[in-house]
This record gives sequence, structure tokens and C-alpha cells, in this order.
Amino acid sequence: MKLKNYTPQIFTGLLILGMLFVVIADIQAQKLNALLSYSTFYSPQDGPYIETYLKISGNSIHLEKNEDGKYQGKVQVIMIFKKNDTVINYDKYELKSPVSDSINTVSSFIDQQRFSLTNGIINFEIQIWDLLDTLSKPYITLQPLTMNYNKDEVSISGIELVESYSKTETPGILSRGGYDLVPNITNFYPESANKLIYYSEVYNSGNLLGSDEKYLVSSYIQILETGKTLQDYIRYKKEISNDVSIVFGEFDISKLPSGNYNLVIEAHDKNNKIIGFNKLFFQRSNPKIQLTVDDVTANKVDNSFAGRITDIDTLREYIRYLEPISNFQEISFSQSHLEKSDLLTLQKFFLMFWSQRDALEPQKAWLDYLEQVNMVNMAYTTPIYKGYKTDRGRVYLKYGPPNSISESYNEPAAYPYEIWHYYELANGQRNKKFVFYTRDIVTNDFALLHSDVVGELSNYRWQYFLFQRVDSGWDIDRNLLPDGWGASSTDYYNNPR
Repeated sequence: MKLKNYTPQIFTGLLILGMLFVVIADIQAQKLNALLSYSTFYSPQDGPYIETYLKISGNSIHLEKNEDGKYQGKVQVIMIFKKNDTVINYDKYELKSPVSDSINTVSSFIDQQRFSLTNGIINFEIQIWDLLDTLSKPYITLQPLTMNYNKDEVSISGIELVESYSKTETPGILSRGGYDLVPNITNFYPESANKLIYYSEVYNSGNLLGSDEKYLVSSYIQILETGKTLQDYIRYKKEISNDVSIVFGEFDISKLPSGNYNLVIEAHDKNNKIIGFNKLFFQRSNPKIQLTVDDVTANKVDNSFAGRITDIDTLREYIRYLEPISNFQEISFSQSHLEKSDLLTLQKFFLMFWSQRDALEPQKAWLDYLEQVNMVNMAYTTPIYKGYKTDRGRVYLKYGPPNSISESYNEPAAYPYEIWHYYELANGQRNKKFVFYTRDIVTNDFALLHSDVVGELSNYRWQYFLFQRVDSGWDIDRNLLPDGWGASSTDYYNNPR
């Protein structure tokens, strides 16, 4: 497959709101609203490459009449890929919207591109602006990504979420595995969405296993917070070793509760050893599926540690402590029932919560966690909030103590800030960071400004906010920090100590 920068492929679709991989413009009337996601792949002939999926909300751009008397918008897009400050691929193109008979309405549209890349850490920059808005300035966002496709190892591509598909009649940029795949730009699935469709590829199984060897591909959904695999959401497929094998499937998620999840794809050899692995975070909103009192009261608390907590106010506070490590259903239940349920119901909920974390020693799991809560309450309590309710306290309780903390409280141009670095999280994410800052160090109230952890607040222009201390009118849409700004924060972020 010869890769190049394709002519923009445009097709119409409905805008889906929700948690996105990257939000690259403000969601306001007549302010460009653009959503970006991507997947990485590998070609045995041409090496690693990336597919980008850019969705523009039609009602967020300006329109003008074209030569046919129809109304149409124009968006300028620049995509730049750098490795060690060297540009390795680049494209600049004008993206036109679908046409409309009215100046007030135009359909949302998607642009899909492919770019050849190399292995390593790549800085992906996208610049975008409305060409018909005379006051528009380029909106710029940066997204680091890692390409790691080794010919000597089995690897699994990025996982592309699919909105819909049809059999390929004329091959094009949307075509994969005999189907034309319309990408789903968002990783948020609202209540109205009943299917999760996905596409991925397994590479180099023949190099590791030999020719015509059988191996197994498993696809499954796991709970993000606990890593628990959901037994009702597992798919298996037998494969024969090859340069490229296709993984294309779907799950019925109509009964999947609200929550944070990973879609996981694994390749196993004949000894059931995992030889390839990848996963993708997604979020589900499904309020009709709730944790009910009946679910909770099925548990028995006789002779349990939960049954020995007899003061209801104490138990309520203990349940509040659980929020940083709770899933959506557990949070929803506690918010609905914490104040109105009786002591026995709360005891049963508390026991169920810890039994699901550690079926053998739920009391020990609770006491270990309580020790951590007491620590963050001592370290991070503010005049308004106890430590476990602050951003630093929540992150500490959810992910554990960081491997390093870089503190900077006295930089002349910056608000006081801390950068936390984790070598590896329990859910498998590696080399992850959190940036906290405060406008008033006296209060000890540090807010989360940015993290590269999946599911957390992501703001790759965090330094522009951090350095507004010296100039509160600083235009965060500008591309570069002033000279001298950001030296320490950049160093602390890139080289944690």
C-alpha cells in the first residue's frame, strides 16, 4: 500500500457530543467546533502510519455563496508531525463543507487523512481556522503519540471506533478489509447508542509463530477502575499466522451500565500466552441501568466488618471516602441513597463495594484504603474541602502515590504548581503525568490543570494558563510562550525528577 496525503474525503453525518479524544475548538455559536481522533496502523511494505479523523460541526462555521448559488463553508487545516523537532510529515489543505440552500444550516462533515510516520515519540500538531471568519485566528493543539511497530514482534494496531460500515464497491480511503468504515470520532457512547463497532489489525504473527500457525484473538470490555473483565462482553476468533490479520467486530452495549471502560484486543499463541495487546478507553452513559437497593440488600452483613460499623454518620463519611475509586453506578447509588437509606442498607452497600475489590479480604482492602484517605486528609485539606475531595487527594487515592513530584512555588512568571509523575498505573498506562496549580498557595488548594492519563482532564496548552500570572490578558490562542517563560515547567514535565 503506497501512502500519501489524500485529497480530503468529505461525507455528512450527525454531530455526536460527548467526551472526545481531542477537542480542538470552543463549542459556541459561530465559533469553530472541531473534534479530532486518530488511529495508528502499520503497513508491511511502507511502515507505520496514522489515520486522522476530523469532524466539523456545520453550524459552527461561516458560509458564503458559491458559483452555483449554494452556501458553503471553508476551513483551513494544517497537520504537522515532528520527531526530535524535525518535521517528518506535513500537509496543508482547504476543507470545504457540504453545500446548503440556506445560510443558516449545513451538515456536519468529516475529513479523513493518512500520513506515513516512523517509530518513536511523535509530536502531532494541528492548526485549524475558519477561512470565512475575518476575525478567526488559527486554533492550535498538540498531541504526543508513540509509534512502536517492530517487524520482529507481534503488534496490534490502534483500535478504530466505527459509526457505520458497508461493503466496499469502489476502494478508497474509507476502505478496510472489504468494507467502507465511517469512523466514530467520539469515544463517548450515549444512551441512544446500542452498538460498539471496532476495527483493528494484528501484524507479524507469521514472523513469531511461523507459517500457517493457529492463534487466538480475544476482544473484550473491562472496567477501567478495577480492570475486571465483563464476561458478557468477550469475543474470540481463531486466526492463521500472517503479515496482517483483521479484527472487526461489534458488541451490543444496550445493557452496559454507565461507566469508564477499556476495549481490549489480545492475541494468544497455542499455549495461551499473550503475544500482542492493545486497548482503547471509552465512556458509556446508560442511566436506565442502575444499581438498585435490591442489588445491594442481597448481601448479608452478619459477622462482617461492615456490620460492626453501627454509627450511621460515620458510615456515611466512609462511603463518601469511596468516591475517588468508585465507578459510575456506585457513585450514582451513593448520591441517591446516602442520606435517605437506613443503616443496614448502607452496611450492605459498603460490604458489597469492598467484596468486589477483594473477595478474600475485603476488610483489609478497606483498612488499607482508609490509611491512604487519612494521609491525604492530612496533606491536602483546604479551608473548604477535606483532602480526599481535592484534586490532588482524588488523584492520590485513585492512582496511588506518584513516583516523583516536581514542585515549583516561586517562579516569577508562573502560578505555583506541582507536576506528578507515575512510571506505570495499575491499568497499564505508562509514563503519565498530572499538572496541578494554585492561584493562592496559602489555601493549599491546587487544581488539576492537565494530565495525559486517559479519562482525565487533558489540556496540552496548560502552560499558557499557568503563565497567566504575569499577564492575565495573555492570549492563549497564540502559538508560542514569550521568551523565558516555561523553562522550568517544560523541563520538569519532560524530565521528571
